[in-house]
Amino acid sequence: MNATPDPEAPVDAAFLRRWLESATAAVEREAPRLTELDSPIGDADHGTNMRRGFLAARTAVEQEPPPTPGGVLVLIGRTLISTVGGASGPLYGTLLRRAGKELGEEQAVSAARLRDALRAGVDGVATLGGAVPGDKTMLDALLPAVDALTGALDAGGGAADALAAAAAAADEGAAATVPMRARKGRASYLGERSIGHQDPGATSSALLVTALADTARGDG
Repeated sequence: MNATPDPEAPVDAAFLRRWLESATAAVEREAPRLTELDSPIGDADHGTNMRRGFLAARTAVEQEPPPTPGGVLVLIGRTLISTVGGASGPLYGTLLRRAGKELGEEQAVSAARLRDALRAGVDGVATLGGAVPGDKTMLDALLPAVDALTGALDAGGGAADALAAAAAAADEGAAATVPMRARKGRASYLGERSIGHQDPGATSSALLVTALADTARGDG
């Protein structure tokens, strides 16, 4: 089992490669559910697209492993942009590329630096998609996750516990999209009919945050 980092311990390229393995496995496992969620309010392809993108990202990182955590995230983001269809590719690509660029060329970063990078990535998603909390999008999982991560780290919690709090908040945020009316994306065209369905993008976002928590615990 991998050692659990504390808030000041390094998150390096190997950590994020393990996260990618965990995230890819989660996306593969949950692809049918993501597509099922997408069927009534989208194009019924979110699971298929995410699976294709993360398998391609895993291959890209395996073939030419970047030496820095920022490099890993940038490569994953770039690959997702080129392989994931619809709006998800640019949105997830922006999330990870922006986070990777925020980390720069450092060989290892603290959990707090990773938190700041994720915040920058989420801000990039908000700008690109023009969404705000409550619009029934991936932001409804990502923003609570980053807020929970921030609160836990600021309170002196270790990285594993802080990321576990982030994962729980992301899950809660995804579930909270069920009663929302979509205001962005294809689902917004349905108006009131979008109510009662969990947003697939928020759900896949929660999967990725949970994979990060699993990696920090040594389960990834």
